[in-house]
Amino acid sequence: MVDMTEEELKERTKQMALRAIKLVMSLPKNDVSNILGRQLVRSATSVAANYRAVCKARSRADFISKLGIVEEEIDETELWLELIADTGLIKLDRLQNLIDEVKQLIAIIAASRITAKRNK
Repeated sequence: MVDMTEEELKERTKQMALRAIKLVMSLPKNDVSNILGRQLVRSATSVAANYRAVCKARSRADFISKLGIVEEEIDETELWLELIADTGLIKLDRLQNLIDEVKQLIAIIAASRITAKRNK
């Protein structure tokens, strides 16, 4: 895995959130799309916002705790993308790049949290 700077990861989480927002804007207009889309936007933007909070952590324990929140939110983002694909609202091949990016971010965040806990 390639080491990323704090600023690079801030930008990457922000871009992932923007991609999720644009995807939701393209969903068909119906109740299911509205619910899944709202959840996806909420979790994806939470990843970006909470990662910024990680960067401002006041202690190692605060850093680890906030990173855990980011990990939960990115995992939830993956779920909403899977549900959007599984319901057929958008074809999987159109979502695959975003799903791959989310999986990479999950791996990066999880590895960071594990390293931070180990170095506590």
